[in-house]
Formats: sequence, C-alpha cells, structure tokens
Amino acid sequence: MIKTKAASLADQLVDQLERSIDSGELPPGARFPTEKAITDTAGVSRTVVREAYARLAARGLLVSRRGSGAYVSENARYRAFQVAPEEMEEIEDVIKLLEMRMAIEAEMADLAARRRTDHDIAALRDCLDRMAMSADREVAVDADAAFHSAIAAAAHNEYYSRFMGFLGVRLVPRRALFLRDRSETADRAYADAIQRDHEAIFTAIAAGDPVRARRAARRHLEKSLERHRQMIVLRDE
Repeated sequence: MIKTKAASLADQLVDQLERSIDSGELPPGARFPTEKAITDTAGVSRTVVREAYARLAARGLLVSRRGSGAYVSENARYRAFQVAPEEMEEIEDVIKLLEMRMAIEAEMADLAARRRTDHDIAALRDCLDRMAMSADREVAVDADAAFHSAIAAAAHNEYYSRFMGFLGVRLVPRRALFLRDRSETADRAYADAIQRDHEAIFTAIAAGDPVRARRAARRHLEKSLERHRQMIVLRDE
C-alpha cells in the first residue's frame, strides 16, 4: 500500500508526540497542544492532526475530554508493547518485525525441541497438514500462524505464547504483498517453499534436536527477510 502524503505526515507527528511522551516532555495528565497550535507550528493541516490524535487514542496514549481538549493518558508511560495494524502496511515495516522475530523464534524453537510433549508434536503436525491441504490462501495463512503459536506452546513458557497471540496474523507476512502480479504457479511455489521450511522446523522439534530446531527457525525467517528485501530492490528500480 502506498501511503498518502497526509498519512506520512500523520506518521511523523505521531512519532514526534510519542517521543515527547517517552521523554517526559508531555507527562501523564498533560494537555496535548491544540489542533491550531500544531497546524501553526508544524505546518500541517487539521486533518493530519486529527489523524495523528486518533492513532494516539487507539494506542491508549490520548484521552479526550469534552469541551476541554486532548490529554496524555495517565498510564501512557507504562503502555504495553504493540504493533498497530497501520504500522505493517509497508515492506520496510514487515522487515523490522521479521528481524525481531528471528531472535525470538530461534530461541523459542530451541526450547520447544527440549520441552515438547506428544501432544505438542500432534498439534504441530495438524497445523502442517492443514497448510498442505488448503487451496485457500487465507486458510493457509491462519494455519501458518497457528503453527508458530504451536511452537510457542511447545516451549512451555507462557510469555512466548502470549507474545505470539498478540502478533496473531501479523506473524505471517501478507502473501498478497509478495505475490502481487505473479502467476498461480509462483503462488504454489511460494507455498511449497514455506511448507518445506516448516517441515524442517517440525522434524527438528519432534526429534528433540534444539540446535537443528534453532537453525531451521532462523533459516526460515532469513529466507523471508531476503524475499522482502528483494521486493524493495525491485520496487525502487
């Protein structure tokens, strides 16, 4: 998705205001500048300011008080980590998330290989079978996300499961982004490559081989990173 100029300006304004909150320049309970004040100082339209404020409100950083204005949420400095949907619209955003996932999921696969039970192995196998049998892209994506969540469950550390649950479908980069204007054959080849990567991770976990599981998980994400980096090269040519 190509961002409009207004959306890009709103991104910049959100980043600026978040930095002000994090630094304490805008402490909890402080009043945000008025729309007019920001339009005058930042040179942006009121539409941009309203969009930025809407995003801050969605993230729990801003509360509106009728007739009084917008204020920094009392718990703004203690907000939970999150990746908002609008932050995953560009290839560069997907790459950032993949880089973070690589470190987390390599360790997660290692632990899963050490701790997996027969139930965990069966759950992983079920996800792989659903991916392999599905001709529907959306169903396959759901099964893909479920596979990564099943690895988290096999690690038997609730924080991994909670983190994977938070990411949800953002665990799986949108195939439409990679496969845009490509043939059905390319779609099938892409799905087969993903399936082979998942099978390698599954085999290592089921065998109780943490070194191989870690390597397979890392390699899977490295391939995804390379695909998305190549997309940027092609886009910018």
